Amino acid sequence: MLKAGLTAGVLLASMSVAAMAQDKSVVVYTAHKASIVDALVPKFEKETGIKVDVVKAGSGDIIKRVKAESSAPKADVIWSIGGEQLEDNKDLLATYKPKDDAALLPAYKVSPEWIPYTGILLVMAVNKKDLKPAEYPKTWAELGDAKWKGKISAARADTSGSSFQQLATVLIAHGDKGWEVNNKILANTNLSDSSGAVPRYVNDGEALVGLTLEDNALDYVKGGGNVAIVYPADGSSTVADGVALVKGAPHADNAKIFIDWLLSKPVQEQLVSDIGRRSVRNDVTGAGLKPLSEVKLVEYDIKKVAQNRADWIAKWKAALQSR
Repeated sequence: MLKAGLTAGVLLASMSVAAMAQDKSVVVYTAHKASIVDALVPKFEKETGIKVDVVKAGSGDIIKRVKAESSAPKADVIWSIGGEQLEDNKDLLATYKPKDDAALLPAYKVSPEWIPYTGILLVMAVNKKDLKPAEYPKTWAELGDAKWKGKISAARADTSGSSFQQLATVLIAHGDKGWEVNNKILANTNLSDSSGAVPRYVNDGEALVGLTLEDNALDYVKGGGNVAIVYPADGSSTVADGVALVKGAPHADNAKIFIDWLLSKPVQEQLVSDIGRRSVRNDVTGAGLKPLSEVKLVEYDIKKVAQNRADWIAKWKAALQSR
């Protein structure tokens, strides 16, 4: 009897240790490029002792996967996908108010189900080796000119959050002529499976112009590559990409620690200085980045854009088929 009791006690202790080990982990689905994941995740693990299991995919695929798993969630956190997609899929998310909520800029806050993580800005990456500054396109509309046929690179708007933001930005900037402008650009564009690869194609001379995020282009500018940045004169947009707690997250407590860490001042400062993202905090400046006061911005209403997302994606696909 004593032996049986000891055996049961050892088994229970073993199970407790296993449970504790399991609890020191968090599962994160992210659309971030590998360089950002590699810069942040090991640092978080070292500071907290929590192991991060990262699943990398396009933002559209992340949403599909979380939907498919919703009856038995595997992810704890969705990290860095477009705010429109999070807004459009709030039923998959759990409300969480982060520790530093008071430090977050009100302009980036949209809904309690997801949290602004960084401010992302759309730009054109241009090949400065093959183009003279006078030859750089200055507006989205110019990219519809036949001279750019096959010389533009962009990701797919139906799978990439940043490319959907670019589509929405063009539609907002050009109003009634938005689809006409977009479809002309699309007709000239070679589509990539990854938005992060777009500036690489520009740098390597496979494209003259890439439609991408500011931080993606800055990687090549800072590295002394063949890339220059153009801020479209007919209007860019700066909105928050988000981080969110998945509803029914298996490791919700660790997920909250991860979210709070991402929004902390030191990490937000690193995102600005090392990665070229814009901070969502009111106490972190955009040192080294072009002041937003010098960039023409459209009025980008995430809630309205999210409401139109499915319709705009359907129209974009139809335009792609008919180009």
